[in-house]
Amino acid sequence: MNITGVLLAVAVVGGVGLFIGLFLGIAAIKFKVEVDEKEEAVLAALPGNNCGGCGFPGCSGLAAAIAKGEAAVNACPVGGETVGKVIAGIMGVEAGETTRMTAYVQCQGDCDKTTLDYEYTGIEDCRMLSFVPNGGAKSCNYGCLGYGTCVQVCPFDAIHVVSGVAVVDKEKCKACGKCVEVCPKHLISLIPYDAKYTVACSSKDKGPVTMKDCTVGCIGCQLCKKNCPVQAVEVTDFNATIDYDKCEGCGVCMEKCPRKSIVMH
Repeated sequence: MNITGVLLAVAVVGGVGLFIGLFLGIAAIKFKVEVDEKEEAVLAALPGNNCGGCGFPGCSGLAAAIAKGEAAVNACPVGGETVGKVIAGIMGVEAGETTRMTAYVQCQGDCDKTTLDYEYTGIEDCRMLSFVPNGGAKSCNYGCLGYGTCVQVCPFDAIHVVSGVAVVDKEKCKACGKCVEVCPKHLISLIPYDAKYTVACSSKDKGPVTMKDCTVGCIGCQLCKKNCPVQAVEVTDFNATIDYDKCEGCGVCMEKCPRKSIVMH
């Protein structure tokens, strides 16, 4: 190989490299994606759990929505008030009031308090129980199935099944709502973290039926409603509900409940 051939090869390789470099440089400029600095700052402030509890597809989706003014600065349920204030500072707005929420399983019909119609043997996934007789082995058709599908989807290890009923650790719960979405019995809801009392039953059966199925089931007797001094309790479809905006935490409803269906939260 003579020196001319070597020089020619070097020139060709160098020319190709130069062309590719120029092409990539021009392409980078032409197709450059503008970065919203506020969006990037908001994303950095978010906790990064990507739980979807805010209603957007992950933290990046929420950050984009906040930067565009399409979501509140305190929309992240995981970050709560602390993160909301940081993002408010980034966006130059007021954070506003934030009510900390927590998931609550509206059932206390565990293995000792409720009866069974039969023994279930099969896939231990609450969602599959909709295909079996009466929607599960428990006599109460509104009770927790106890197979822990909510436990499986909780990203914060905040739910555990205790004696056949799912129980939420409100200190760990970040109110992302995944358990609420997955429960086939619709037993789980988000309630204020500071709520003093709550109704631990979701049965809508008439009193005699509930009394037969569960020793702590609400029978719709209305004693809680009649004795509440601030009219914070309503009874619909044989089941009591508490209006947390009205409730002053006096505890009269719990004291008057003959079935112990109202408990401290």
